[in-house]
Amino acid sequence: MADASESVLAGRVAVVTGAGNGIGRAIARAFAEAGAAVGCVDIVASGADAVAQGIVAAGGRALAVGCDVSDEAATLAAARAVADAWGAVHVLVNAAAVYDPNGSVLEVSPADWDRVFAVNVRGAYLMSRAVLPAMIAAGGGSIVHIASQLGSVAAPRRAPYCAAKGAVIQLAKAMAVDHAAQNIRVNALSPGAVETERLVRRFGSMEEARRIAGPKHLLERLGRPEEIARAALFLASDASSFMTGSDMVVDGGYNAV
Repeated sequence: MADASESVLAGRVAVVTGAGNGIGRAIARAFAEAGAAVGCVDIVASGADAVAQGIVAAGGRALAVGCDVSDEAATLAAARAVADAWGAVHVLVNAAAVYDPNGSVLEVSPADWDRVFAVNVRGAYLMSRAVLPAMIAAGGGSIVHIASQLGSVAAPRRAPYCAAKGAVIQLAKAMAVDHAAQNIRVNALSPGAVETERLVRRFGSMEEARRIAGPKHLLERLGRPEEIARAALFLASDASSFMTGSDMVVDGGYNAV
């Protein structure tokens, strides 16, 4: 694990949803390396367990929690499990996401639309609602909603995703207003296209994703999960203590032109 000089989250407890893979997994690992005890939350319990076991094997503290973030009872149970294990919650990262089908509003079914919003927006709301009492009791903390560059600009045939991520950015702003007096900072983090299994599913292979999506970024490549994790660590730590209600864009220059 990290040495003391890197332990910017020492003594803190974090909850990371979507921790079983991709960006969420990278964030959970980065937080553990920075000294946090991490509740690894994922709808695929085996994925959460694998990440938690890896953290523990490396000398960190982690707890795996299976949870569908769109289910209120499940989010309350997940928050309670983490608070019971370590006595507090100081950081929440809402990284859980569901695959979104391509399509305009004429092409996407209401069921698919509702599922995208259920996980990306309702999930962030429910997990925040479940964790906030413990965070308030702890004297404050930091909440990070993982959004997307497509929450502020559009892409063809991505209507549900663009709408949901735009809602997540606004949710962060509204929550920042509501909870500033309780010493709770709330920010959105908007990555560009990142090398995860979601891109493989969308493009068919990582090579094809790099060929098509990479050049859309000024840096002419896709992002890496670890790069987004470092940004999340900044937002979770005291390094960003004067930052709330913001959307931190880490997109390789995608939105610059």
